Amino acid sequence: SDKNPLKLFFFSRPARCLIIFSLCLGLTFLSGFFHMKNKNYKISKSQEELLIPPTPCHAKTNVMFLKTHKTASSTVLNIMYRFAERYNLTVALPTDQLFHLGYPSTFLARFVEGFEAIGQNYNIMCNHLRFNLSEVQKVMAANTFYFSILRNPIRLLESSYIYYKHNVPAFSRSKDVNEFLASPTKYYHPADYRQNIYARNIMWFDFGYNNNAKDDPEYTQAVLEEIEQNFQLILIADYFDESMILLKHALCWDLDDVIYFKLNSRSHDTVQTLTLESEERIKTWCSLDWKLYLHFNQSFWRRIEETIGLEVLEKEVNQLRARQKELMETCLSEQEAVGKDNISNKALLPFQSGVANILGYNLKQDLDNRTLRTCQQMVMPELQYMSYLYAVQHPHKRRKELGLPLLWTRPQEK
Repeated sequence: SDKNPLKLFFFSRPARCLIIFSLCLGLTFLSGFFHMKNKNYKISKSQEELLIPPTPCHAKTNVMFLKTHKTASSTVLNIMYRFAERYNLTVALPTDQLFHLGYPSTFLARFVEGFEAIGQNYNIMCNHLRFNLSEVQKVMAANTFYFSILRNPIRLLESSYIYYKHNVPAFSRSKDVNEFLASPTKYYHPADYRQNIYARNIMWFDFGYNNNAKDDPEYTQAVLEEIEQNFQLILIADYFDESMILLKHALCWDLDDVIYFKLNSRSHDTVQTLTLESEERIKTWCSLDWKLYLHFNQSFWRRIEETIGLEVLEKEVNQLRARQKELMETCLSEQEAVGKDNISNKALLPFQSGVANILGYNLKQDLDNRTLRTCQQMVMPELQYMSYLYAVQHPHKRRKELGLPLLWTRPQEK
């Protein structure tokens, strides 16, 4: 019978083979599909984990900068002042008619204008002081970021010699820097302690230590460890652009926050050439500063390698220099710093000292108000800028007498 199922089965065998083959092929496809789907899922999950953004950093606004001498620190101070203005932060400024926070005396909280009223509510501290952690902590918040800057003592001492030639007995008694270094003890008298601090281990002194201390390995090591404990970051002036990139990352600031025009620099014709003998003598005469510099120069580059990497550092340094060039073309009439006699607006004349010719800048004419304001901030010498901020923060106090015309006589609109 045609309805016999057994007959139908044998009759449709080719069809059954085709069906079975198709089913097997389908199952193989489905198996591959689910395998690939599962594999893709794993890849996507892995990519998702890799793409999870890091915890966003927030710009640090409580910052203490120990301003050391002759280390490009005036340029850093300008950066700090501009940042304070941008975010409407409170700066710990010298009281009354003082220009420094009690320097060269060891810092005390009462050297800060308004401390008794404001207390521990300052955001920025960056004027010259001789470091004293316990007193600084009375002024600055517990979460304050501490940093400073060092310079190769060889270059630093030559700069100090020129800048403080008329103020430091050890320098004024000698004809030039090489004569001084040929026999430092002939000119440097310990009795002239305060007057001679700039002539020996000045960075060691700025950090609050005895610049005439014996260079004992155990003592110096203890000091280096204490500085590491007190400061989250030590920059190196000899690598200033690299330092600004490292600072930007450490503080989570923007590139424009660390853009700068070099301030308080001097003309090249006032630089004295050190003999090779003099350079070696500095390493001995300022051995405490030399060890300080060597130690933190190493930690500086180690910090870069661990946090940024040399490739990213180079890229960001190039970005900083390009932005700096752009601003100089926008702001400056000569595109560079000029000598003191060529500064047309005397309100922009930097403080002059010793036999150095401290350079300044001339701004372009006819800048719009907003651009002019930005450019003025970039080139403002530290004493004038401090006087302005003092007037803004303490409007009822008598203005600091600088003996210079003031560019701003009242707070400017942002």
